[in-house]
Amino acid sequence: MNLNLHDRQDIRRHVRHLRRALSDEQQRQAADLIAEHALSFAPIAGAKSIALFLSVDGEINTRPLIAKLWQRKQRVYLPVLHPFSPGQLLFLRYEPHTELHINRLRIPEPPLDIRQLLPLSELDVLMVPLVAFDSQGQRLGMGGGFYDRTLQNWRQHDFLPVGLAHDCQQVEQLPVAGWDIPLPALITPSKIWQW
Repeated sequence: MNLNLHDRQDIRRHVRHLRRALSDEQQRQAADLIAEHALSFAPIAGAKSIALFLSVDGEINTRPLIAKLWQRKQRVYLPVLHPFSPGQLLFLRYEPHTELHINRLRIPEPPLDIRQLLPLSELDVLMVPLVAFDSQGQRLGMGGGFYDRTLQNWRQHDFLPVGLAHDCQQVEQLPVAGWDIPLPALITPSKIWQW
């Protein structure tokens, strides 16, 4: 996409519009292709514990991928808003029988159960949602900073962050802020990006 958008809010608005305009069939195909690529990507194929997100607002549908990870007996975790540390995420086990509830951001999440909590240091792969990305691996999120905070120490915790996006979410170049953490890998329906 060759847009001369420099303002983060303009980029967010534009790309979210493109993402929402995808038909059900395009969304279905994208979800299947993403699952296929993800399962052929060595760090994901070999991972024991994988954190994902449940899609909202036209994001890539992760449910086909989650179902395949469960089939392969890989452990799946979902983000939960930290109850008393604003802006922080916790990751809790998600199984086929887990009852989800809707959080204050209108995103489904598992119930907060300390027995299902996974420390970041035990996570192998963290799949990250995003609004837009560029060819340098920069990501633009929704603006809440939840994933930026989680990604700050990914090398220390030794997990691999992997962005998931539709191809239409690529922009020429994102304006970069000091807190932005570039992704080392990203998967779209057409390819696997690595930096």
